Amino acid sequence: MERSYFGTDGIRGRANAGVLTAATAMKVGQAAGRHFLRGDHRHRVVIGKDTRLSGYMMETALVAGFTSVGMDVVMTGPLPTPAIALLTREMRADIGVMISASHNLFADNGIKLFGPDGFKLSDEDEEAIERALGEEQQLAQGDQIGRARRIDDARGRYIHSIKQTLNDAVRLDGLRIVVDCAHGAAYTVAPSAFWELGAEVIAMGVSPNGLNINDGVGSTDLDAIKARVVAERADIGIALDGDADRLIVIDEKGETIDGDQIMALIGSRLADSGHLRGGGIVATVMSNLGLERFLASKGLDLVRAKVGDRHVLEAMRKGGYNVGGEQSGHMILLDHATTGDGCIAALQVVAAMVQSGKRASELLHLFDPVPQLLKNVVYASGNPLADPKVQAVIADAEARLKGKGRLVIRKSGTEPKIRVMAEGDDRDEIEQVVDTICCGLQEAAN
Repeated sequence: MERSYFGTDGIRGRANAGVLTAATAMKVGQAAGRHFLRGDHRHRVVIGKDTRLSGYMMETALVAGFTSVGMDVVMTGPLPTPAIALLTREMRADIGVMISASHNLFADNGIKLFGPDGFKLSDEDEEAIERALGEEQQLAQGDQIGRARRIDDARGRYIHSIKQTLNDAVRLDGLRIVVDCAHGAAYTVAPSAFWELGAEVIAMGVSPNGLNINDGVGSTDLDAIKARVVAERADIGIALDGDADRLIVIDEKGETIDGDQIMALIGSRLADSGHLRGGGIVATVMSNLGLERFLASKGLDLVRAKVGDRHVLEAMRKGGYNVGGEQSGHMILLDHATTGDGCIAALQVVAAMVQSGKRASELLHLFDPVPQLLKNVVYASGNPLADPKVQAVIADAEARLKGKGRLVIRKSGTEPKIRVMAEGDDRDEIEQVVDTICCGLQEAAN
């Protein structure tokens, strides 16, 4: 079915405009609440958020929607997305909601939904809720209206949970760690977790004001943390995004370590200890060919899914894998969490430093990436990819790279952009291919 609300990761858009208004949020609460009113128990929803100003508005509207159809609501305040998935499962809730636009700036917001098992909703559930958004919902009788309450211990529960992913013998004493929380949802829990494990923590991006989330900080804007790691002579930098489901690492030299290298580290260490399931890991079509070659050298497979952590997770569950993720920093470790968790992944990386005695620059450079170039083309409307001239340019590029590299072209699921990525051993050829395609797309978009 054609969707008007749900995209690749829940509902996302400009807050208080378009589809993402308070009225929509209330309808989502009603539609999702009715969809999960199953059984004769008292029904419950857990609602968390990041630090965007619009989060207050969205939270209030969602509470009104859920309570109006008879669901009790538990509000946690600002917490990482994976914490809401965890609490949904632990509190035996029927549904979990995270109010966040992840790595986007404050003007955007979004609604992510989790089922009672802590996993993001299936396509079938999302489509059922999407259909219900256009229908009038049956409201609860007066004495069956839901109740709402806030809980004060949610942060402590999450900190305890992620620390439990490490062996009790692992201590971080002597490590100097810069933790960048992007003025987002992890601004208290991430620094606290590393500090409790013994590290000296230099926290940044921990002063949210509703407007500064992901602004000049976090996993999508790394200049500040790279400079801070070098200036503080830190052992490692941990960069999270606004809802802390992504991780990018900065080594002690100030160099960026992306999701591919992190997956290579975690996957290979689990393989060496006999704990990697599925015989490999799951990544996306955007992951570097160098990762695939590295895994092959260890007798491991790289399964490629469509872009988006939902698609990665689907492939992991289908194939029995316990490690997956994206080059952009989503890390899904199914032994510990039901969704991407930047804090858990960061703890695994730092624990590996402690156990190996290696510096971050040595530990996290397991393969040389193949030259890869990604460019975005913004378009206002229509479908530039359907233009015959663009299709001809793409066909020529694919023929040129055949046997020597890869070409991936896709529309963004959250923004009006077309992403053009090519990789291969010849950097000049890759640049020429990407530039030619982008020029063709820009002409078609004008």
